[in-house]
Amino acid sequence: MAAGEGRRLRPLTERWPKPVLPIDGRPVVAVLLRELAAAGCERVWLVTGHLAEQVEELVGDGPAFGVDVRRVRQPEVLGSADAVRRALDAGAGLPGIVSAADTRFSAGDVARFMQAFAASGAAGAVAVRTEPGPGPDRRAIRRAGDRIVQMRDDDATNPWTPAPLWGLDRAVAERLCVDRPPYELENAYQAAIDAGETVVAIEIGKTRDLTYPLDLVEENFPYLRST
Repeated sequence: MAAGEGRRLRPLTERWPKPVLPIDGRPVVAVLLRELAAAGCERVWLVTGHLAEQVEELVGDGPAFGVDVRRVRQPEVLGSADAVRRALDAGAGLPGIVSAADTRFSAGDVARFMQAFAASGAAGAVAVRTEPGPGPDRRAIRRAGDRIVQMRDDDATNPWTPAPLWGLDRAVAERLCVDRPPYELENAYQAAIDAGETVVAIEIGKTRDLTYPLDLVEENFPYLRST
């Protein structure tokens, strides 16, 4: 998913889409595609929207990253579930992996997540982490052992937050975009949980994101000092 406006990152995202901005000197979407390739993904549906041409020009058809990229446009800001629905309508199969294109995962975590989801047999999976933890822009997620029981949790002692990495199968996919726009993945997963479907929590390591303009300097400072 590479269609978001990145409003909290303005004014940077008035000129550049968030997925092409760098962490450690490399565009986030480029690192993600290589992680997907290393995990065994052969085909990726890239959903673009805001400043789509820049993302599409960087990624191309994917051979530079070891994957076959199919590009899909999301013409309006209708939410993450709508972005996934557009990929499915364009031919993406199930089960599948969904990721935001603006988050950098620890090396190997995407592959480990994919393997754990495939082995679980669950209707869905959500990557969970403790770093970054809950904060003003991040709600905790409630789990009971390996299962997610509530996509949002107000418990101040809960250290687990969802990362933008999901496993998706039919029982969740059929609940996409059945509420009111903007359609969000969180709602589809909660609807599946409420219907008795199993959604598993898969622990991953630290993730890195560009949320505010200062983050662009902080996330690239070690790289800049070494060059």
